[in-house]
This record gives sequence, structure tokens and C-alpha cells, in this order.
Amino acid sequence: MDPVRVILLALLQGIAELFPVSSLGHTVIIPGLLGWGDLLRSDTFLPLVVTLHLGTALALLTFFWRDWVNLLRGGVKVLIAGRFSRDVDPQGYGRQLALVVVGTLPAGLIGVLLQKKLESLFGAPVLAAAFLCMNGAVLLAAERLTRRQRYASGQAFAQDAKRAGVTLGATALQGGGRDMPYGQDSHADRSLDEMSFVQAALIGAAQALALLPGISRSGVTMVAGLSIGLSHESAARFSFLLATPIILAAGLLEIPKLFSSGTQTLVLAGAGGVIAGVAAYLSVRFLMRYFETKSLDPFAYYCVVAGLLAFLYFAGKTFHLIP
Repeated sequence: MDPVRVILLALLQGIAELFPVSSLGHTVIIPGLLGWGDLLRSDTFLPLVVTLHLGTALALLTFFWRDWVNLLRGGVKVLIAGRFSRDVDPQGYGRQLALVVVGTLPAGLIGVLLQKKLESLFGAPVLAAAFLCMNGAVLLAAERLTRRQRYASGQAFAQDAKRAGVTLGATALQGGGRDMPYGQDSHADRSLDEMSFVQAALIGAAQALALLPGISRSGVTMVAGLSIGLSHESAARFSFLLATPIILAAGLLEIPKLFSSGTQTLVLAGAGGVIAGVAAYLSVRFLMRYFETKSLDPFAYYCVVAGLLAFLYFAGKTFHLIP
């Protein structure tokens, strides 16, 4: 196993896993572009990728450790009381933990059932490129739909405010609720504990689409979150919380496969995990600030353009149009 390749894949994994651009898709496409077909076909490729994912999961735990402490404390409170209520859990952390658990189950079950059948796609860069392009299209469509919903919500609020003798600026209308007083907007910027368990399960099921190389885990879960009225920041936070147990479980299942690959491979994989973890920590720190005010649009355009170019390249290679 080449150390340079491991370092490159580790940096790629740490950055692309949390950005809504599909780390798995890039991990398949870039070795294909660089002619690393032997790496894609190697028995240690998938365990290596999962080990890099494990570094990402540890980075998420490090960044969100206060959230997990609060969630677990809230979970203990509601478990002892036997109910979800504000007098037991004022901040709603216990209910949020239950939502994370419910959201984690669909992806976990689907992953266990379909992972072996989907592993063959990991060696097909042309399919990963097509899925990456599709991922960008989904992100773009979600942003357009969210803006329409928020604009409609803002117009409705403006009419109510006009009847009450209150004048709103253009910014409030365009933001579709972001500048509205708390509790006035029924659609935009809902908090996590306002979700239903069915909605959490649907977001979790969307996460399973990331088993397809080229479909972003964070991207599809954010899209699902936006569709039920979460803000970009809340959707990103829920996406990262959902990803942590799934990635950890996958890592614990796959890492033992590296033990039979020799000490050098194991050491390189471990070093790669550390590099991926550092890159992931910096990525999530950036993204949580970014999504306070920004949208998915730049990532969507990147996925469409990069996916289309890669697809054309691999298709040209397949039909011998490109030497």
C-alpha cells in the first residue's frame, strides 16, 4: 500500500465526507482518474476507506462532545421519568436523542442488508460520476424548493403583519421567515425537537442513499431536513449527529479485515485515519459556521460539473474514445 495514496485518500475523505459532495464517490473517481485500478480492486481498499471514515467519526465526536453529553443527560432524564415533557427535559435534549436513534436505525438496517450487493459499485468510477452529478441536481432542486416554501411563508406572514399594522422589509420577505419573531413562522427554521419521529426516520432512510458512491450522506440528509422546515444550520447539525454512530459502527465492523493485511498496511491505515480525522474536524468547524448564513448551491454546482466531466471521461475510456 503506497503511503502517498493513503495520505491523499485520507485528506480527501476527511474533507469530502462532511462537505455535501460525497467522499465515497471521490474515493472511487479520483483513483480511477489517476489510474489506481489496482487499489480499487484490492481486498484492503474497502477496510481502508472505512478506517478513514472512523477518523471522521472521532472528529465529529470531538467537535460535538458537548451536544452528545447534553443528549445523553436528557435521555437519562426522560428514561427515568418515562415521558417527553418540558418539566422533565426543558431543552428537549432527551427527545432529540430519541430522534437521532430513530434516524440512525433505517440507514443501519439498509446498510447491513445491501452493503455486500453495493460493494461492486465501488470499482465502477463511471457510475460514481453519474451519481455525483445526480447528487448535485438533488441539492439544487432542494434549494429551489426551500426558497419557494420560505418565500410563500414570508408572504403569508407579511399579510398577517399588514393586518396588524406592522411593516416588514424586503429582507424579511426574501428570507422567508429568518427575520421573523420566534414562533411566528410555522415552516422555516424549526428546532430539532419539533420534528416527529416519522420525519426523523425518513431523514435516516435518506442517509442510506449514501451507500451509492457519488451520493453524499450529509447532502441527502440536509435535503431531507430542509424539506421539513429545518434551517441549513439545524439540518447540518442533525446530519452530523446521525452520521456519527453509523460511521463508528461501520469502522468497527471493517477494521478487523485489515489485521490480516500485515503490520505496514495496518500502520498506514491508522495514520490515514488520524489525517482524515484532523481534516474532518477542520471541515465540520468550517461548515457549521458556513451554514449559519449560506446555502448548498456552491456544492451543488461543483457536483454537477465535476460529475459530468468525470462521467464523460470514463465513458470515453470505456468506448475507447479517449486513449
